[in-house]
Amino acid sequence: MLARLGSLPVETRMPMLGNVAGKHRSPHRGSSVEFAEYRKYVAGDDTRRLDWKAYARSDRYYIKEFEADTNLRAYFVVDCSGSMAFSGKAEPKVQFARRIAASLSYLLVNQGDAAGLSVCTDKLHLEVPPSRRPAHLDRLFTTLGALEPSGETGLVPALHTIAEKIGQRALIVILSDLFTDTTQLAEALQHLRYRKHDVSVFHLMDPLEIGFDFDRPHRFVDMEDGTALVAEPTLIAEEYRSALHEFLKNVRETCHDANAGYRFVMTDMELEGLLRDFLMGRLRKRK
Repeated sequence: MLARLGSLPVETRMPMLGNVAGKHRSPHRGSSVEFAEYRKYVAGDDTRRLDWKAYARSDRYYIKEFEADTNLRAYFVVDCSGSMAFSGKAEPKVQFARRIAASLSYLLVNQGDAAGLSVCTDKLHLEVPPSRRPAHLDRLFTTLGALEPSGETGLVPALHTIAEKIGQRALIVILSDLFTDTTQLAEALQHLRYRKHDVSVFHLMDPLEIGFDFDRPHRFVDMEDGTALVAEPTLIAEEYRSALHEFLKNVRETCHDANAGYRFVMTDMELEGLLRDFLMGRLRKRK
């Protein structure tokens, strides 16, 4: 799967900052091959960059500017709260999150970019700093494989912490079921947007959470705080689906308002197709 996806680059939707030459756009101008814009000549500019054709047309001196290339740092934020251990009709949500983070990390490092990991339960409790070294992947994979979901979600404070700690623009990939207050989530995503990060959200849900296909009384247990409720599913199904619809609508709108890429992911989806769509959707449209 990775060999087939390797022909697709992991690109950013906005200019990045880096300390080595790379393949991603920078907010600064440089001397790459991709033309960006003209600007008026000022004393001291390199005369080799003068556009003589523009001078012939306008009798004025113009400098050609090009987009500089830079490297990318990506941070995978994995929600490891108790609800991520749920598995109804598919693998646990945390396992699907592991596979997404591991696959994209491999593709990033393989193209010369850096990948890091941030894990949150009730707080941001584990971080693997980003690195471009291939040997770094072993540490990242080992950390992902050892994740054990537990406790309540601390996704929102973790995102605020990440927004403050990461100084340079980065790709932030959030992997979570987003079972948190959507108003507070909106504030956290706006914080990341203010810091000029490129944010992508993979919203992970189990098919059973969506379909609510129960045909007899059940004891439903909150996997984060342990509270329980005995209910007849047929009596609450309509209300449940209405609340779920409202929740999903609010999450989509929250991501849209924060300019965060949003992907709704069912854990029975085929991974390769999901990742291919993600990568294709990020390719820059060139004129």
